[in-house]
Amino acid sequence: MIKNITLGQFFPGKTIVHRLDPRTKLILTTVYIAALFTARGAAGFLLMFAVLMTCLFLSKIKASSVLRGIRPIIILIVITAIINLFVTTGTVVFEFWVFSITQEGLQVAVFMAARLIMLIVGTFLLTYTTSPIALTDGLEKLLNPLKKIRMPVHELALMMSIALRFIPTLIEETDKIMSAQKARGANFETGGLIARTKAILPIIIPLFISAFRRADELAIAMESRCYHGGEGRTRMKQLKAAPRDFIALLLGGLVLAAVIFLR
Repeated sequence: MIKNITLGQFFPGKTIVHRLDPRTKLILTTVYIAALFTARGAAGFLLMFAVLMTCLFLSKIKASSVLRGIRPIIILIVITAIINLFVTTGTVVFEFWVFSITQEGLQVAVFMAARLIMLIVGTFLLTYTTSPIALTDGLEKLLNPLKKIRMPVHELALMMSIALRFIPTLIEETDKIMSAQKARGANFETGGLIARTKAILPIIIPLFISAFRRADELAIAMESRCYHGGEGRTRMKQLKAAPRDFIALLLGGLVLAAVIFLR
C-alpha cells in the first residue's frame, strides 16, 4: 500500500499547466493557499473547488493519482474535523453525555476538512506538474533578492529539490523493507498500539541506515563533480516568462480578489 503514495512524484506532460514557468506556479500556489485560508462560507469554497478542478482538468492528472496522494492523510483530516466538531460552541443540535455537537461545529468541521483536502491536492499539483530541477531553479530565482543579506539561497533550493527527489525513493525503500520483514514473519497489521509501535522499529532502523548511505553517496558524487555551491554556476535552460504566465498570474489575482469579495 505504501508504494501507492504519490507525494513528491512528477508526472511529465505537455499541458498548459506543465508548460507554465516554475516561478509562476510557485507564486500561484502561494496565492491559492492565501485564497483558500481567506475563503469563508459556501460561495468561497465552491469557487476554490472550481478553480482546483479546472487546474486538475487542464493538467490531465489522473484522479487515481490524486486519491492515492490523499489516502495516507485521511486519518489526520478526520481527526481534525472531529476535534472542530466537538470543541466549537454554538447552537446545540445533538448532545450525548459530556459531548455536544453544534450547528456551528458541523459547519466548521466540514469547511476545515474541505480546506485541508483542497490544500493538499493543490500543493501536490505543483509537484505533479513540475520537475524537481525546475522547482529548484524557480525557487532560487524568486529568492535571489535574499542573497543581498547573505542568505544561502542556492543551497536552500538545492536541499528542497533533493528532499522532493528522494521522497519516492524512500517510499520505495520502505516498501521493500516491509516486504522483507513480512517474509521473516513480521506482522504490522495486528496487535495493540504498543505492539504495532514495536513492529515499526525493524523498519525505521534499516530505513535510516539506507537514507544515510544514500546521502553519503550523493555527497561523494557531488564532490567528484567539483560541486562547490551556487557561486559562478550557469544553467543550460534559462527561465523565461511567456504571455501565458502573465495571464495565469492575472487570473490568480482575480480569484484572490473574488474570494475576498465573497468573504
